[in-house]
Amino acid sequence: MARSMTAYGRAKTQRGGKDILVEIRSVNNRFFDCSVRISRLYGFLEDRVRGFIREHGPSRGKIDVLVSIESMASSGTEIRLDEAYTESYLQALYRLRDAYGLPDDISVMTVARNPSVFAERRREENAEEEWEEIRPAIEEALASFLAMSEAEGGRLISDLVAKKEHLLSLLPLVETQSKEDTDRYFSRLEARLTTVLESRGVSADPARILTECAVFADKVAVDEEIVRLRSHFRAFDDMVVSREPIGKKLDFLIQEMNRETNTIGSKCCSTEISKIVIEMKNEIEKIREQVQNIE
Repeated sequence: MARSMTAYGRAKTQRGGKDILVEIRSVNNRFFDCSVRISRLYGFLEDRVRGFIREHGPSRGKIDVLVSIESMASSGTEIRLDEAYTESYLQALYRLRDAYGLPDDISVMTVARNPSVFAERRREENAEEEWEEIRPAIEEALASFLAMSEAEGGRLISDLVAKKEHLLSLLPLVETQSKEDTDRYFSRLEARLTTVLESRGVSADPARILTECAVFADKVAVDEEIVRLRSHFRAFDDMVVSREPIGKKLDFLIQEMNRETNTIGSKCCSTEISKIVIEMKNEIEKIREQVQNIE
């Protein structure tokens, strides 16, 4: 089933003494672009989260993943003072005070506002163990995300199929109108030539009239374009039931539909066909806009 590139999934679990929250959301994008925000102490798992989403999630889209991890007990983290940096920082503050005659408000709390004076260090870091703790939440959030993506994709496909069926229903009108245009041209040409030639005492040559009509009919014939459009519609039907990502393929197919429709419009000069072509182009544009949402 086709999937929408706009979706959201969320999961919250407790494992290994941790509250774990995972949120996944995405919007349209031509390529796969995954951004991961994870609690700072677990930054070493960022690439692993991204790789998991790439392997098991959508093939394209702008995907944002939030992984929040809060320990319910001791975090196994110690805070230490970066003494070398702090000493240098204080000396710079003293020089700033003395050089510009600034009030001396240097205190523990003012210095502590600079987070660089402290360093966090995990006592133990087991990447595999930490990954196994957060993976279930990522899997659950991703499953929720994909379920929403498929549900929205199904609605998009239903709308696209309805629009395609409307386009298909317009083709017989184009065929009928094109034939009527040729017949009207034959009648007008025959009447005009007969009038002009008889006014000069010359008989109209039916063969010549038929030749002129054949040339005109060949110029305005849209049989090939209609055959190709019907072929594109069949390809469309095959794509929308595929389990593979179809967004890029559909986008290309819509361009081909639009090209054939433009050709029909350029060949036919009747007002009625022009109206039909405008309606077809409008419907194709609506399809094209919707296709941009499909993975």
